[in-house]
Amino acid sequence: MNKRSDNARNDALRQWLQRLSDYWTLTKPEVNFLVLVSTLVGYYLASRGGLDFSRLFHTLMGTLLVASGTGTLNQYIERQSDKQMRRTANRPLPAGRLGSAEALWFGIVLAGLGGWELWVFTNPLASSLALLTLGTYLLAYTPLKKRTPLCTLVGAFPGAMPPLIGWAAVRNSLGLEAWALYAILFLWQFPHLLAIAWMYREDYARASLQLLPRNDREGRTTAWQILGYSLALIPASLMPVFLGQAGKVYLVGALVLGLGFLHFGMRLALQRSNSLARRLVLASIVYLPLVFALLMVDKTR
Repeated sequence: MNKRSDNARNDALRQWLQRLSDYWTLTKPEVNFLVLVSTLVGYYLASRGGLDFSRLFHTLMGTLLVASGTGTLNQYIERQSDKQMRRTANRPLPAGRLGSAEALWFGIVLAGLGGWELWVFTNPLASSLALLTLGTYLLAYTPLKKRTPLCTLVGAFPGAMPPLIGWAAVRNSLGLEAWALYAILFLWQFPHLLAIAWMYREDYARASLQLLPRNDREGRTTAWQILGYSLALIPASLMPVFLGQAGKVYLVGALVLGLGFLHFGMRLALQRSNSLARRLVLASIVYLPLVFALLMVDKTR
């Protein structure tokens, strides 16, 4: 009897932990890490003198909640497409471990709480930018994925918003320096996302998602786009130096990192393989936090 009772308790615990894990998965934590890093950079560079840690906490927490709500609602909208792709078929919604209504309300609550926190504890501009990101991501980028490869361009606009949210939380305005950070993140997204799309091109085709240029079976157009954006990223990453936000340490570091990132893009362009696309994705994940970390370390006073 005791053994049956223990087994029942263990099963209940496993189910509870699985549900927690599924809700966590809905928020897209791997994306949220870069969102938080980007928001932190914007906040830090906008700050004059000492940091207001209370405002910083609310900025990061509010942005995290809105981003988590966005990720959840994106998975709610794309649950049928996710079911058709191998890489996403085991997500909580297509696998049937969570109901669609649960995900819908979870996403709405998260986004609503995040928008409220930013509005009350930072300012309406930061909150509006976060909610604008959610709206454009869900209402423009997500539906366009089934219609046109231009979805990547459209999605890059809300995707680059986190530094602006961090900046606005401090200054309650957006200057040229904030838009320089926006430009870095905007251009970075294209090599990153196109490499992922090339790796999973068969999966995306199965779900009728059009993330790659049309009629580009050999990947030549994709490769040229990756090279073009990687090259444009180098001068864009140096803009903070010319705007007086950073010094020579950042200048040298950003240049080295940009050339390294370009190297991986060139290798993929010369030999379009999944392994080289994966290396470019990994390089992009390393590149962005390092560039932003250098920018924070070498911030000019």
